[in-house]
Amino acid sequence: MMKIIIRPGTAADVRLIAEFIRSLAEYEKLEHEVTFSEDLLRRTLFGNKRHAEVLLGFLDDKPAGFAVYYFTYSTFLAKPGLYLEDLFVKPQLRGKGVGKALFNRLLKRAREEACGRFEWSVLDWNSPAIEFYQKLGANPQKEWVRYRLDENQIQQLTA
Repeated sequence: MMKIIIRPGTAADVRLIAEFIRSLAEYEKLEHEVTFSEDLLRRTLFGNKRHAEVLLGFLDDKPAGFAVYYFTYSTFLAKPGLYLEDLFVKPQLRGKGVGKALFNRLLKRAREEACGRFEWSVLDWNSPAIEFYQKLGANPQKEWVRYRLDENQIQQLTA
């Protein structure tokens, strides 16, 4: 039986986290969108003002996957929410329980923080992820359309 370990990421893990992000981008065919430096990653994840948290998953002490998440707020519920930004398990290690263990740790974290919601987005073509989330009982939110302004648009609109 393979041993799964889930632990919080630390500043010493930045290189590993960067590798996972690049692997995720490759899987999602979004390598062109990866522009971070490891220094920026270190500052935004582990600096004085942390913008997100990281969980790392290991299978028999080998890095297998990661999850990046942060807390939001629902005015309708007057409660915090947990937003899962990324969950990724190396393709060759999928189906061994690492993704589910990461997800379960996030559920525990959401319960500890009394979150009213636990949300995430998934690419519409990513059927393995969609099937995984549906098996957990998650429901797609069809009535909401996600919008985005990128960094250049933010600069233009505030100029």
